Amino acid sequence: MTITRRAAGDRKAGSAYGTRTQHVPAARGSARGPGKGAFLAVAAVFMLFLAASSAPSPLYVIYQQQWHFAAWALTVVFALYVFGLLATLLTVGGLSDHLGRRPVLAAAIALEVVALVLFLVAGNVFVLSAARILQGIATGAATTTLSAMLVDLEPSRGRAGVVTSIAPLSGLALGALGSGALVQFAPSPTRLVYALLLAGMAAAAVIVALTPETSSRRPGAVASLRPRVAMPAHLRADLVPLVPAGIAAWALAGIYLSLGPSVAAQLLGLDSHLIGGVVVTLLAGTGAVAISLLRSRPASSLLAPSSALLALGTLTSLAGVTQDLAWLAAVGTVVSGIGFGASVLATFGTLARVAEPHERGAVFAMANVINYLGNSVPSVLGGIAVTNIGLRPAAEISALAIVVIASSAFVLRLNQVRVKRHAVMVPRSVPCN
Repeated sequence: MTITRRAAGDRKAGSAYGTRTQHVPAARGSARGPGKGAFLAVAAVFMLFLAASSAPSPLYVIYQQQWHFAAWALTVVFALYVFGLLATLLTVGGLSDHLGRRPVLAAAIALEVVALVLFLVAGNVFVLSAARILQGIATGAATTTLSAMLVDLEPSRGRAGVVTSIAPLSGLALGALGSGALVQFAPSPTRLVYALLLAGMAAAAVIVALTPETSSRRPGAVASLRPRVAMPAHLRADLVPLVPAGIAAWALAGIYLSLGPSVAAQLLGLDSHLIGGVVVTLLAGTGAVAISLLRSRPASSLLAPSSALLALGTLTSLAGVTQDLAWLAAVGTVVSGIGFGASVLATFGTLARVAEPHERGAVFAMANVINYLGNSVPSVLGGIAVTNIGLRPAAEISALAIVVIASSAFVLRLNQVRVKRHAVMVPRSVPCN
């Protein structure tokens, strides 16, 4: 991933977040730009990709029953998805800054369609694995490009940061809940969910075709494919508390996606297939609602409270699981969901406001790399732990690890605020002539 320099013709504008670039999109549908409709349509495509990524979660139990594969195979399937996603973020993450948003999105939709067709015809774990790795590649290419495109379509950046935060959570919630409902109530659940998602991707292709390009072509596309985990220097100070906060939030989401249905069924006695989707929806859906309610708050003011809520909610859910109290686990999930949403809003809201226009694709790619590592590594380790030490100890260890990471983000943010406040209070020395 390559972080490029400011284009020579860009104009600078000062702000509370430092010097930024005034960006004029390459193409507009009219003198006033594509308008609200294009913005909302792109946000819907964002949600669709995340819904597709969470849709297989409630189906894994059925696959395992039908195909009789070992529990560790599910960990491999999840790891392949993450491998495809992260490899794409590290290589293709900044490509839309050079080729334009639409070509990259078109390729992502095409790959997602292939993945969904493989899901539709899958009869063994090998085809399932191929579908997941392709889906990871498509999701990685789409999420960073859609994030940048939303900011392009909303130059003020305030609303874009909110929508970029809400869309992933809403998509995860809708995908898991919809898939769980189909598993419980509809015929052919392992086929119908993917057929519906294919129809959605066809609509997404039409949206991309009708949306004007928002980013000019720039040289350096081949060079941008070189993996490079980096951030512009002017953003690094903001990352100090953002990194552990993002890891804690998305690690919690990953644990809920991977272990949540099993915990609900085996430890809390909730054996409905729908519950597997409800568990994820309770976390992600609450997070989306929290973002809607907190969207007018400055992103910087949300980081410390969100980390505290993540830690508190996770501890509450853990107490509910250990005491076999489903209602207490649900309360903890709601509290965690509020912290989850506030943390995502703080992270993407900050980056959407401070990133330069030509940096957006790469910056969001970097943020997504951090978040998806946090989302995936604990889930894979949790799956391995379940095989070796059992579900309850694995869930307890995972929860305590998230509490530690969220608490560290809380402390780092408080320290960052203290240092900045001290720097303002201490007068600078003025050299004498």
